[in-house]
Amino acid sequence: MSNRIYNILFHTHTISGIIISALLYIIFFTGSIAFLRDEISAWEHNKPIEENYFNTIDFDESLEKLEEGQNLYGRDITFSHRYFEREVNVSMTPSKDSTIIDQNRGRLSNYFFMDMESFEKKDYQSNYSLGEFFYRLHFFAQLNFFGRSGYLLSGVVAFFFLFAIITGVLVHWKKIISSFYTFRPGAKWKTIWTDAHVALGMIGLPYQFIFAVTGCYLMIGYTVMLPPVEKYLFPDEPREVGKILNLEEKVDDLDFAYNPIKEDFSINYFAEKTLKKWPDLKLSELKIVNYGDEHMYVKLSGSPGYDESLLGQASQTYRIADGRLIAERSINEPTSYSRGTFNLLRRLHYGDYGGYGLKLIYLVLGFVTCFVILSGVYIRLVARNKKSVSKSKRKFNNWLVTIYTSVCLSLLPITAIIFIVMKVYGESYVAATGGLRKDLIYEVFFWGWLVLSVLFTIKHENYFTNKFCLILGSFFGILVPIANGIMTGNWIWVSLSKGYTQIFVVDIFWILLSITAFIAVLRIKKKRSLRPA
Repeated sequence: MSNRIYNILFHTHTISGIIISALLYIIFFTGSIAFLRDEISAWEHNKPIEENYFNTIDFDESLEKLEEGQNLYGRDITFSHRYFEREVNVSMTPSKDSTIIDQNRGRLSNYFFMDMESFEKKDYQSNYSLGEFFYRLHFFAQLNFFGRSGYLLSGVVAFFFLFAIITGVLVHWKKIISSFYTFRPGAKWKTIWTDAHVALGMIGLPYQFIFAVTGCYLMIGYTVMLPPVEKYLFPDEPREVGKILNLEEKVDDLDFAYNPIKEDFSINYFAEKTLKKWPDLKLSELKIVNYGDEHMYVKLSGSPGYDESLLGQASQTYRIADGRLIAERSINEPTSYSRGTFNLLRRLHYGDYGGYGLKLIYLVLGFVTCFVILSGVYIRLVARNKKSVSKSKRKFNNWLVTIYTSVCLSLLPITAIIFIVMKVYGESYVAATGGLRKDLIYEVFFWGWLVLSVLFTIKHENYFTNKFCLILGSFFGILVPIANGIMTGNWIWVSLSKGYTQIFVVDIFWILLSITAFIAVLRIKKKRSLRPA
């Protein structure tokens, strides 16, 4: 590689990394927390559930509860278990029977969450949780002020991250192996940060590459670009692209007959038939079309365990009138290229196909990537803290890194604080004020994050910010399981003995993270100040 090409790659790697560093840190930090989205929701609401929960639901009783106060005749009703929690997504279309004119009893669509044990119904805002908050924050959904601007921003960051990875590998290619085994903790700061950046960057390289590629696809390709393309190409058939790409199953539709079904029927019966044929199937969706009509049919969909098939899906569709199987996708049927590609990219991004062992690996590598991002920023700081660089530029670089450090590192303590606040005050806040949990999360998290960031920026000392954020994070982090034990009685040993795996996982996560942060505090040693002379 010529010196000119090397310099171009080096500078583009540095500039692209600097531009996205703070946003990328937020994505990986909150994304790492979001790997425990379902566990956090169960911990926050104190609602642990058993494995394959959707398979055990009493759909007949659920439909009876839905019929109280509204007319279900002619509707399409879908139960879907998008996340592993007791609340199931329920969507209902307006009735196809035009004679139903009472707006509250059949002519309006509806979408809500339903607790499948208490049958309590909540809308999205009322069901909002910390798990949902961190999941959406990691792709900036809160910034969707103008359409899908937040999604687009996260997709652009993922693209630049992919670019930084490729140029970084090319820049370090000749010494990438030798540099991986080199670490000189007693050397000057630039050497320390460079050694850590290269070594940890190499360890997390496959992980980072996966998330850069899948992030670009899911955010830019699927979430941002697909809807307008779909609307432009098929203005009258909005789901046509999904059919072309084979992302939606094709079944033999039965038109609405305007003739109520006379016989009693049981949805549980058909769910049991499907599970009897495929005992290892994990149901995730139940769709009822033309409810209560002579042409009513039900479709049950799910997937085998990921230890058997990573991309496989299966479904059965029954006509209710005669109980006949009218469509089937076998559990052993090969997956199409388009569907397989889509499912693979999602599975790789979500990391939900290998149990808690894989989630632990993803968590660790996510936090390692956060360190790699910050170390790259510090390399730039020390590399430009020279007398050959003008004082104004050195001062700008120093303030830039100070702001980056303050914004990024204050995420740890404010995250621990919001966990404690929602466990202690979440329910009482809703009961006392009639407000939403989402409002409390937003107010405490974003205002607290802003205050901490401003205070650390004013202090203008990166060593202090690093150490104090770790101290605050470890202190408040260890209080998270204590708050849970006091409020619910589910101390960590109680959760373990009762088999409340989700609650136990969140508590042990905070204990381990707090211990790690405290050990890091003890290892931090202050060296010469990096402020410009």
